[in-house]
Amino acid sequence: MKPKLYALLWLFFISYSVYGQTIEGTVSDNKQPLVGASVKLVGRNTGATTDLGGHYKITVQPGQYKLNVSYIGYQSVEKTITIAAGEHITQDFTLNTTDDLNEVVVLGSRSAPRSQLTTAVPVDVVDVKQIAQYSPQVSINQILNYVAPSFSSNVQTLSDGTDHIDPASLRGLGPDQVLVLINGKRRHTTSLVNINGSFGKGSVGTDLNAIPTSAIKRIEILRDGAAAQYGSDAIAGVINIILNDEVNKLNASVSTGAYVSKHSENNFDGQNVQANLNYGLPLGNKGGFVNLAGSYDYRNYTNRTGTFTGTIFSDYNDPTLADVPGSPKGKDITDAELAKRGLKRSDFNSRIGQSANRGGSLFLNASLPVSDHAEVYAFGGLNYRHGEAAAFFRTPSQLTQTNDTIYPNGFLPLIVTDNRDKSLAAGIRGSLGEWKVDFSNTFGENGVDFTVDNTLNASLLKASPTSFEAGGYRFQQNTTNLDFSRFFENALSGTNVAFGAEHRYENYQILPGEASSYVNYGNALNIGTDGQGKPILIPDPKGNVPTRLAANGAAFAGGAQSFPGFSPDNATKASRTSIAAYGDVELNFTKQFLLDAALRFENYSDFGSTLNWKLAGRYQFSPKFLLRAAASTGFRAPSLHQRYFNATSSIFTDGAFIESGTFTNDSRVAALLGIPKLKQETSHSYSAGATSNLGPLKLTVDGYYIRIDDRIVYTGQFSGNKTGTPQEQEIYNILRSANAQTARFFANAINTETKGVDVVITYTAHPGKGHFKADLSGTFAKTSLVGPIHSSAQLAGKESTYFDDASRIYLENSVPQTKANLTLNYSIQKWGFFLRNVYFGKVQEATNTAANQAIYSGKVVTDLSVSYAFIPNLRLTLGANNLLDIYPDELSVANSSSGRFLYSRSSQQFGFNGRFLFARIGFSF
Repeated sequence: MKPKLYALLWLFFISYSVYGQTIEGTVSDNKQPLVGASVKLVGRNTGATTDLGGHYKITVQPGQYKLNVSYIGYQSVEKTITIAAGEHITQDFTLNTTDDLNEVVVLGSRSAPRSQLTTAVPVDVVDVKQIAQYSPQVSINQILNYVAPSFSSNVQTLSDGTDHIDPASLRGLGPDQVLVLINGKRRHTTSLVNINGSFGKGSVGTDLNAIPTSAIKRIEILRDGAAAQYGSDAIAGVINIILNDEVNKLNASVSTGAYVSKHSENNFDGQNVQANLNYGLPLGNKGGFVNLAGSYDYRNYTNRTGTFTGTIFSDYNDPTLADVPGSPKGKDITDAELAKRGLKRSDFNSRIGQSANRGGSLFLNASLPVSDHAEVYAFGGLNYRHGEAAAFFRTPSQLTQTNDTIYPNGFLPLIVTDNRDKSLAAGIRGSLGEWKVDFSNTFGENGVDFTVDNTLNASLLKASPTSFEAGGYRFQQNTTNLDFSRFFENALSGTNVAFGAEHRYENYQILPGEASSYVNYGNALNIGTDGQGKPILIPDPKGNVPTRLAANGAAFAGGAQSFPGFSPDNATKASRTSIAAYGDVELNFTKQFLLDAALRFENYSDFGSTLNWKLAGRYQFSPKFLLRAAASTGFRAPSLHQRYFNATSSIFTDGAFIESGTFTNDSRVAALLGIPKLKQETSHSYSAGATSNLGPLKLTVDGYYIRIDDRIVYTGQFSGNKTGTPQEQEIYNILRSANAQTARFFANAINTETKGVDVVITYTAHPGKGHFKADLSGTFAKTSLVGPIHSSAQLAGKESTYFDDASRIYLENSVPQTKANLTLNYSIQKWGFFLRNVYFGKVQEATNTAANQAIYSGKVVTDLSVSYAFIPNLRLTLGANNLLDIYPDELSVANSSSGRFLYSRSSQQFGFNGRFLFARIGFSF
């Protein structure tokens, strides 16, 4: 062998014997790998940082070493290891948090995860898996409504599509002012815009209930403005849903229950069944997985209506009076006619309560490492729900809306929805040198189709069908992200730098329904007069002359009663794009003092650019006490729905049915009234708080102030005048051609201020062989209109219509501004006990009649459950929501709409369904 070859072999042997030894393993917290944990050789300037799978690897010489593993928010661990020449040692580490119940969060920072007690901004962590085991609530909206005081959501009634998609609020702000993420990626909103009498009127929210609880590992709620970090909509905060990544385990549960209440129909209604399934499989041998979750949901309707005391039959409904001179006159003959027909007033009641729903979901969460430093991932799902909600009962006395040949005793219209939701995110993340890189694309789509059953088009007279396909909505969103981050360990006490870019495409559509769902077949166009001076009328759905008149001389209504369909004139297909770039620097000046600065530029193709910033910091005086504060600007782009939604809707206002048209801001009606084009909402947000970790007792207190300028609202109703000014006549004719009596718009009309304090206290103990945990939390907030209403010269004197009293109350007082929650959990051996009391603060009736703006007092709702594990993998839970059958304050006669309503439908605290009893069986293998 040549001398050079001998030399190379000798060098290789020496190199291998000195540096051929490795120590490697994973660092986790019993739930998940810890990314970015520090593994150091004590006394030596060498070490490693864990990768995306929590894996580390260090090459060392033979000898004895002390390894120190540390991670922010966790207790450090040290272990001594002796390694011989040529040896490879695997050493895994499991870290515990600095306290046994302090959750770790990834939201609010682009650096490594940290304890929720050491974050610079407040973040709540909701363990959905544990809560779903004991809690009576089964949908995400209702789980969060009873767990997180700053979150509000209630099932609506008599609100068309909103009956099926519950609007949700954070810190009392609008449903469209909270951003929802899944696994850190932007979630699409629903295609539905809330336009009827409910909280969040005029807004577009995210349908959290489309995500099955079985797919969720935990939910993080960032209670601070975060538009500079995450983009539009994050004015109130961010909700991040972390999907389940468990493998080799089958989890299943079936919950069933019903309302057993003093107002339940036959003492038992609103039956509910939910079945959940979750199973995960490992992929490869490097920590890959695929986790599948599914659910089936069935919810029956409830009815909490009062007995209608108004006119059901008038003398127009008595055929014997048709030829009597001077009759009929519209006289109320209800009692006599009920007796004649053998009917009761209760036969004409509406159905006021939760809608009926059934459907199912399927969700996927998967990851596959493709090298030691990279993984591909994907997640998403499908959801379908079929809903049925009732509208107001149409009585025979409502001559222009009924036909006694088809419905001799009136009818109860049903609004049926088919709600389809789908999403898919995919990406690759890993390391390029010292930088972490994440490239992803997230697609989401929601569609809602409407059918109106048990109804008619009155203008078709007795030829009307009784069911109509009314059209629907579509919304698509595609978001592409490229993110970079790097932690510089030796810069100060650690500096994290992050930057990235985002491209988002959105598309919004309104699909027309069948012609009979929207046409008024009694309209005609006057094209002149004949030789006798009589008008020449040509049938025309857009004409302004009614030709089909009821017995009282009024024109028959067109379109499907309760929900007129969308016409080709309403049909919309609009899209836009936005591009964004951000930078984020997190500076650990010392181990105690952290400062985070973020800057984000965003440009929209339809309204322009915005630049926003955020500063957040915290100082940890000791392991027991920390101060934190943040300041930021924010924005919310007007949604495509708010820019392009247009339709005619049946609304119930001050005891009367009105056909109200929504018109876009570039319409002729908007120009006549001086309605300006939409622009972005802007905000300034400030918060400050403290956290304290006293071992078994933990405390966080955070105060905040949010100022929102140019807030988008849904205006009150404007009307024209057939004999008024030329402007009023033109408005009247445009409304008539749209089968509408009034007009509404979206507009940047107001400024608001929101001030509040959030408090969270947790206490844990281990009495005897049991485990006890108490959580006390509360939010105290107030949203107020500030400054004048932003009206144009044409709107002078009409400010009270532009932003009316009812809209102000929806904004300020229609959901509780004060909520408090006390939850007690105790488990011992096979038993588990759960007791929760939630205080829902006062609300106000949203109406334009000042005398009827009643205040409804706060109430306490009690939940209780008891569970028993027959074997470790099989548990039965029995319990109740609203155990004491508490209802809101009853309405006054003036607000009851002639007895229809027992409780407010516009301003809800916790609903009005009463006591709910449930049973749940859960098992895992």
